[in-house]
Amino acid sequence: MKKLLIGFAVVIVLIVAAAIAIPFLVPLETYKEEIAARVRDATGRELTIKGDIKFSLLPRIELEVDDVAFSNAPGASTEDMAKLAKLELRLKLMPLLSGEVAIDSFVLVDPVIQLEIDKQGRPNWAFAARPGGPADAEGARSGAARPAEATERGMALSELRLGDVRLVNGSVTYFDARSGAKQQLSKINMRLSLPDLDSPFAGAGDVTWNGKRVELKLDVAKPRRLLAGESTAVAVNLAAEPVKLDYTGSITNADPVRIDGTLDLDVPSLRALAAWTGNPIQAPGGGLGPLRIKGKLSAAGPRLTFSDVEMALDAIAAKGELLVDAGRAKPYLKARLEVVRLDLNPYLPPEKPDGAPAKAGGPAPKAAAGWSDDPIDLAALRGADADLALSVGSIAVRKIEVGKSVLTVELKNGRLTADLTELALYKGSGRGRVVLDGAGKVPAIETTFKLAGVEAEPLLRDAAGVERLSGTAAAELAFAGRGRSQRELIGTLNGRGAVTFADGAIKGINLGAMVRNLSSAFLDSKARETQKTDFSELSGTYTITNGIVRNTDLALKSPLLRLSGAGTVDLPRRTVDYRVEPKLVMTTEGQGGRREVAGIMVPVVITGPWDDLSYRPDLGGMVKEQLKDPGKALESVKGLLRGLTGPGTSGEPATEEAEPAPMTNPLDALKGLFGR
Repeated sequence: MKKLLIGFAVVIVLIVAAAIAIPFLVPLETYKEEIAARVRDATGRELTIKGDIKFSLLPRIELEVDDVAFSNAPGASTEDMAKLAKLELRLKLMPLLSGEVAIDSFVLVDPVIQLEIDKQGRPNWAFAARPGGPADAEGARSGAARPAEATERGMALSELRLGDVRLVNGSVTYFDARSGAKQQLSKINMRLSLPDLDSPFAGAGDVTWNGKRVELKLDVAKPRRLLAGESTAVAVNLAAEPVKLDYTGSITNADPVRIDGTLDLDVPSLRALAAWTGNPIQAPGGGLGPLRIKGKLSAAGPRLTFSDVEMALDAIAAKGELLVDAGRAKPYLKARLEVVRLDLNPYLPPEKPDGAPAKAGGPAPKAAAGWSDDPIDLAALRGADADLALSVGSIAVRKIEVGKSVLTVELKNGRLTADLTELALYKGSGRGRVVLDGAGKVPAIETTFKLAGVEAEPLLRDAAGVERLSGTAAAELAFAGRGRSQRELIGTLNGRGAVTFADGAIKGINLGAMVRNLSSAFLDSKARETQKTDFSELSGTYTITNGIVRNTDLALKSPLLRLSGAGTVDLPRRTVDYRVEPKLVMTTEGQGGRREVAGIMVPVVITGPWDDLSYRPDLGGMVKEQLKDPGKALESVKGLLRGLTGPGTSGEPATEEAEPAPMTNPLDALKGLFGR
């Protein structure tokens, strides 16, 4: 767009210069060829006047030229660089005698301008004059001023005055042969006003781009100061259906150009704006709608700084400062933002429904089908460098609610490092780091997290829809992997972790009641809603090797119950091979008690694909375990029998018990320990 505007300005200046020079070359019909020759010498291009020329000197200089064409550069895609149906020029005579160019009226009707860059990067608005041509020799003999000389001598730009200057129904096309990029501005209507260079300049009009009408307005307080390389007040307004932009401040025409002022950007829909510019956003979700940015803008060449910024994207509001430097080898972005609430849900894809379990007796589902083979593309990380610091009051991800958080992000040479230095999560706290490495051919990820004091029940409910487990949770997580696809990445994961739940409960089953009265342990589904098994601790550690999660020390401590577990979860194949050993003990010393106490152990083996797990009791393992110590086994059986026969059978005082509900499959209750 910048090159388009530069080329457009060059062509307009050329046409103005030619129009100013024409009155000095009368008689016009006789000198049509002379005019063309002088333009040819000055630019190396052909100027063709096919229509009539009308000229008068009194009471003012008036010139009207029809059907003018200016040829294009050699090898360009179009024959003419510029054409116009009519040129109308009126100059005030008296100011001209004193060396000032006072344009009373200058109108270009139906101009068509073709701007182009060839495959070698040469723009068609770069002209090659022909020194020593016939016009030069004639000019030397007659002393007549050529157009450029006339501008330098008696009609300097510093004395220019503009009255009614209009561009009517114009068209500008920009084409870059190197990339094939093409842009077109049509239905251009502009009006300019400049009494003199010490008075305010005003420009207003409209143009159609990509099917949308754009209104433009430009005000310059002191044009002479701008031409002299000094600073002057400037106001720019752009209004279209997809975007509105207002700038009020100053511009310094130096090297580089400096801008200092206030910018107000209002975008009704970021997606609609991107589509209008030819770069539709393919991101999932329904977000990226209204965008508003307001703040102090300071720019020097390609370096741009925003301070006192107030931003709003959809329902996200933020304030802070931004810096963008496009002058580096890679664009660089630096930001310090405070966000009130960061709701990420509008930017996430819709959740996929859980797969239906396989039918009984049917073929086993393809466990690995859940991982995607689509390429992971982190190439965008190599396109820029960034240094971001975010302070967020709250974050929403799906149903998960996160409290105050502080996040720093560094992006350098394709490697993104995000450090979560402060995290408030369900009355707990945490910190973590995520590294995405897109610098190499194979994308890589590294993650570490540490949580403490987190309320497990609301977190698991919001994160996974699980309401079976409560307590205060602490966790550590560290893993790394690399892969060209999700499936390949999962197969290379390596890491470790630990999880602990303290002073909680497993809801849906009362294992203590199982010991006291077996008939009331496995209640119907309605009664199970009020049952729970309290525990003082549920903990375990795990390792990940090439995508295989291995745990050997799962432990639960509860009254009348000890539970241990060990096994593996195959992440690439999405299968489970796990053994749980719940031990029913004869003592009520539970929460915090010893794990190695006498009792009856009934191992349960959990195997199969994630979406169709199989539970089965390991009766052989139970017998083998009890035969290790027959004495303890006998005591355990006696204690268990006391629970089976109900209250009062061993001389103990009877306690009031609810009438037991019909028993269901005990394995169903054990499944309830894990919520499938």
